[in-house]
Amino acid sequence: MRVLITALFIIINFFIQSTILHYIEIRGVIPNTTIILVVSYALLRGSVEGAIVGFFTGILQDIFFGVSIGYFALLNTITGYLFGRGNHNFYRENYILPMMLCAIAVFSYETIIYITGFLFRGQLNFLYILGNTLLPETVYSCIFTIPLYRILFGTNEWLELKEKYKYRLF
Repeated sequence: MRVLITALFIIINFFIQSTILHYIEIRGVIPNTTIILVVSYALLRGSVEGAIVGFFTGILQDIFFGVSIGYFALLNTITGYLFGRGNHNFYRENYILPMMLCAIAVFSYETIIYITGFLFRGQLNFLYILGNTLLPETVYSCIFTIPLYRILFGTNEWLELKEKYKYRLF
């Protein structure tokens, strides 16, 4: 059941990010809901599930938008693993920490994409990219973190309750 719902979230997120969010872009920037999904799963379920969700979201991005297979999968897998390392050290009901961690993740993710995609080609205008892409996307993604994390948190609580009674846990 959990695998099916996770796959459904990944597919729905992919369709929403690649189609609907372009209608609400601000100055050419849309929120990175893929990173929000990966970080939220990593915080709620741990580093292994965060890495798995990151891998499959990255593979979807690679297949449809990437130049080579594996680039986004590697970035998302590393992001899910690293941000899932501390999932047991915070209160899940707190929305400030996921919002801050998603901001750090989006900023780091986009910076790595800038370094590997533009800087190696000789485009050194980092301040322009910082002001027009990195910071606006980070802020925009922070705003989207709250409702998306709330949906994922509620679904995770519901699934954990079902698993608790199904497997007689706790």
